[in-house]
Amino acid sequence: MTLLWHQLKAEQLTFWRSREAAIFVFLFPPLLFVLLASVFGDGTVDGEPTSTYLVAGLIAYAAVNTSLGGLAITLVIRREYGILKRLRSTPLPAPVYLAAVLLSNLFVVALQSLVVVALGVLLFDANLPENWPAFLLALAIGAASFAGLGLAVAALVRSGEAIAAVVNVIILPMAFLSGSFGPTDDYPEVLRAIGDVLPLKYAVDAIEAVYLDNEPIWEQWSSLAAVAAWGVAGLIVAARRFTWEPRER
Repeated sequence: MTLLWHQLKAEQLTFWRSREAAIFVFLFPPLLFVLLASVFGDGTVDGEPTSTYLVAGLIAYAAVNTSLGGLAITLVIRREYGILKRLRSTPLPAPVYLAAVLLSNLFVVALQSLVVVALGVLLFDANLPENWPAFLLALAIGAASFAGLGLAVAALVRSGEAIAAVVNVIILPMAFLSGSFGPTDDYPEVLRAIGDVLPLKYAVDAIEAVYLDNEPIWEQWSSLAAVAAWGVAGLIVAARRFTWEPRER
C-alpha cells in the first residue's frame, strides 16, 4: 500500500504539472458545462431545471473524457516514448503502476464532478443531488468501466501522434448521441438507436436517475451492469493486446 500511495502521488504531480492534461482533460468538461448552461440554462427538461440536467450530463461526459480519453492518451504516449518499457525494468510492480494510474484518473474525475456541481449551483442555480452515496457510486462504476475501455484503446492504438485524434473521434460523437449535452428525444431514429447501445448512454441514464430523480441505486442495476460489461470487455481486450514496448519503432 505504501508503494501504491507513493506512485499515486507521483501520478498526481505529473498530471497537474502538464498544461495539456490540466487544460484538455480537467478544464474542458467544466468549461463546456459553463458554455452550454449559459446558452441553454433557462427553462426545464422533463420537469428539472435545464442547468441541473446539464450538470448530470456533463459529469457523465467528464467521466468518459478523463477515464477513457485521458488514460488512453497517457499510456500510449508513455509507451511510445519508452517510459513504460523503462518502468518495467524497475522494482515497481506493473499492477501497482497501473493501479496508481487508474486511481489518479478516478481522483481527477471526482474533482471534476465536484467542480461541475459547484459551478452549476453557484452560477446557474442548479440543484444538488439528494442521494450523494448513490450518485457517487453510479459515477464510480461508470468511471471505472470507462477506464477499462481506456486500457483497450491504449492497447489498440499504435501511434502517439494519433491517440488524441482517435480519442476525440470516439468520445465527442458518443457524448452527443448519448445525451451528455442535452436530450436526444428529437434526434432521428437511427441516431437514437446508435446512442442506445453506447456505454456512455447507460452511464448517463444511471447518473441522471440518481441525480435528478433521486432513484435508489439498485433500481439502476441494468444500466450499471451494461456499462460495467463494456468495461470488462475493454479489460479483456487490454489483457490480450496491451504491451509495454513501443509499437511505432
